Amino acid sequence: MYADCPTATAEVYIEATPERVWGMVSDIFLMPELSSELQEVAWLDGEAEGPAVGRRFTGRSAHPAMGEWDTVSTVTECDEPRRFAWAVGDPAHPGATWRFTVAPDGAGTRLEQWYQMGPARSGLNIAIDAMPDKEAKIVFVRLREHETAMRHNLQQIKEKAERNERRG
Repeated sequence: MYADCPTATAEVYIEATPERVWGMVSDIFLMPELSSELQEVAWLDGEAEGPAVGRRFTGRSAHPAMGEWDTVSTVTECDEPRRFAWAVGDPAHPGATWRFTVAPDGAGTRLEQWYQMGPARSGLNIAIDAMPDKEAKIVFVRLREHETAMRHNLQQIKEKAERNERRG
């Protein structure tokens, strides 16, 4: 159920340093290149460079079943080179939370992408409101979509990081 704030996660091992991987996952401009849903992003808070806790960015997304929408997200964790997270909507009561965790693992890096639905309402609630008897299925399908997308994102990051690591 949406009110349970369900989560999805995916992880991958990357033959690259945590610093190289961090540079990729903390670069919001890389994300639209990886995602079939996120179309574009832009920082909102002035000319400061790079991510920092409290910095905000817009995102424009599109989904065949849900149309197009814009969001404002706030960076909630920026612990280089370990964690990068953002809340969609109000950081105190987000519609979603996303996080990358970067951890050394032998000669490489273990990268995890994590997502939490809710607790605030999001675009998914339009479908749930229209078909409340199908809420469990709607939530399940959306979580599987996110897991599939995260596995794709991580594979793309892995390929880019390993290619760059070999180049030096």
